Amino acid sequence: MLFSRLLSLILRIAQFVFSAIVLGLTAYFLHARRHHGTGPLGRTIYALVLSIISVIASLIWMIPFKSTMLGYGSDFFFSAAWFAAFGVMVRWINRNNCGAIWNWSGITVRGNYCDQWRAAQAFSFLTAIVWFATFVLGVITYHRLSKRVEGRHRHSSRV
Repeated sequence: MLFSRLLSLILRIAQFVFSAIVLGLTAYFLHARRHHGTGPLGRTIYALVLSIISVIASLIWMIPFKSTMLGYGSDFFFSAAWFAAFGVMVRWINRNNCGAIWNWSGITVRGNYCDQWRAAQAFSFLTAIVWFATFVLGVITYHRLSKRVEGRHRHSSRV
């Protein structure tokens, strides 16, 4: 149980960090759109709102309660939402002259808009993976606890 709690905390910290990175990048995109009129508005707002909610949720769920391990339904929801965010970001890259989706060569330190969009895309994918890993951990923990409780009920009914 200690291992699963520790792993859950590590995954929650990763959720927070990756969501905060996407939050910063999408806030920058929204700012750039306001001043320069470039970039997709709907996709940016979706990723921004999802990032804000994810940052808050991951902070709350870092508190070690039993319910934070068993709330795997919400982890699955966040994972699906992040995979959708990744999908809409990929679709935007396809429509613009940013090159191939998985072509990461030529990215500069002071990158252009496409490079920053690719970074947001990559971190949204990582965030989706981490939320999914938390979902899987929650399912495993739930079933492990269910078997323990079931075993105790069988044992106590024999006595």
